[in-house]
Amino acid sequence: MNLYLKNALAVFDLETTGINIVKDRIVEISILKVMPNGEKEVQTKRVNPTIPISAESSMIHGIYDEDVKDAPTFKQIAKEVAKFLEGCDLCGFNVLRFDLPMLAEELLRAGVEFDTKNRKIVDAQKIFHMMEPRTLHAAYKFYCNKDLENAHSAEADTIATFEVLDAQVKKYEGVIIKDNKTGKEHIPVKNDVQALHDISSSNMIDFAGRMVYNHEGVPVFNFGKHKNKPVLEVLKKEPGYYDWILKNDFALNTKQKLTEIKLSQFNKR
Repeated sequence: MNLYLKNALAVFDLETTGINIVKDRIVEISILKVMPNGEKEVQTKRVNPTIPISAESSMIHGIYDEDVKDAPTFKQIAKEVAKFLEGCDLCGFNVLRFDLPMLAEELLRAGVEFDTKNRKIVDAQKIFHMMEPRTLHAAYKFYCNKDLENAHSAEADTIATFEVLDAQVKKYEGVIIKDNKTGKEHIPVKNDVQALHDISSSNMIDFAGRMVYNHEGVPVFNFGKHKNKPVLEVLKKEPGYYDWILKNDFALNTKQKLTEIKLSQFNKR
């Protein structure tokens, strides 16, 4: 193993009923837990989503309503999943845009707290697209010289993602690249999960990306009419915006983080 770990790393992948984080549900979850000493443990579970799986999704991952009708619901396994992830840094392929917000939504919906404040989050896709813009299948071939069998099987994708990340560290550690925005040269990939977290998700606030930290470390909105405006400044000038977000079709994690930011102004008094 090339990757240096201080904490256990949980690499995970989800198969779902669709791609809407708020409305869709998990039908399969696979987690590969890698310990600092290199030991690995995989847990893969099918899940009854309690709603129909879209035909488009079934055609991709091969899981149909009939396949999961007798499986436990996510609420039934939520505590077990959270326990398995306890103390782990997190990793996945496109994990920031989809898998992590979807998982957080399901856990919150089940009443299970999921805090990432003390976890590092690494997105192997971000590293891949930064260095070699392609797909997981191509990444696996490029970095590991293997063909990805059973693509879109959660377990196969999970294991492939870890092998890709491990190979990325070996290939890119110490490689100098030029920043597209500043033109400055830097070394983005280091054999350290903190450094990998920094290039994956250092400015993230909520998993859906509705809010981010700007260059001054101030929480700002990342969508709509208030994009790039400080969250607290918007809430002060337009208090109804907070209620609008809470009452509409936003992810529970987004609402939770917005509330935390809103309450933070009172804690400073």
